[in-house]
Amino acid sequence: MSPAARILIVCEDSIIANLAATMLQKKGSAILGVLKTGEDALVRVAGLVPDLVVMDVNIAGPMDAVDAGHYIFQIFHVPVLFIAGSADEEKLARIRYAQPYGVVFRPFTVNQITTCADLALYSHADRLATLGDLPVGDSRKMMDLPEEGVIILDKRGRVLLYNIYASWLVDMPLQKAFMRPWRDVMMFMSDTSGEEVSDPVTEATRNMAGAIYDATTSIVTTTSKRRKVILKIRPIRDNHDRLIASVMSLKENKKTYR
Repeated sequence: MSPAARILIVCEDSIIANLAATMLQKKGSAILGVLKTGEDALVRVAGLVPDLVVMDVNIAGPMDAVDAGHYIFQIFHVPVLFIAGSADEEKLARIRYAQPYGVVFRPFTVNQITTCADLALYSHADRLATLGDLPVGDSRKMMDLPEEGVIILDKRGRVLLYNIYASWLVDMPLQKAFMRPWRDVMMFMSDTSGEEVSDPVTEATRNMAGAIYDATTSIVTTTSKRRKVILKIRPIRDNHDRLIASVMSLKENKKTYR
């Protein structure tokens, strides 16, 4: 295994997580952290962009391992290697949806997990050129944008991730917004008519095309804070042109203030 391999482990069971981390470290990999939920995995992958995510299929929380693995691969192009038990039949039946680079079955040996990790890294390096551009560009830069809020929604319009500036704009921490419909987190109003803007996310995803709302649009938070913004929405497609998610871009429209 390449000594430069940077691996993130996502596993609720501390014994299994520590065992996997120890085995991979002994073979020269750098362990970036051990997480327990899909939510934490999305945030850390966006900020760290590891070479590989090793994820147990039985993680807890509102997002299961298969969905988390799907978004990690499709949005950030980071390969995922799953850990599973032979009794995890329901998860294994869905696992192809995440397009994983392999499955390691518990109980595993050093040779088993390190060989699977090595193959996953090699296969991904060989495949990477065919994946196309990253849907959100360099996610590390995206998470730290100083004047642009970026919000990633799943194809049902639920919040998956947003950056620090978006957290300030919507006046709600990601932990509270995660997997909630975006309309439970914010709304958009027309300053001209005083009415709510018709669902911009559904319009953009239905037409599979981007949409821009500017000049007379304001975001209203659940805490009744209101700011004029330039709102852009675009769908994220997979390599079969199917909808995966959508991205909101929000910039405060200071020029319209009076």
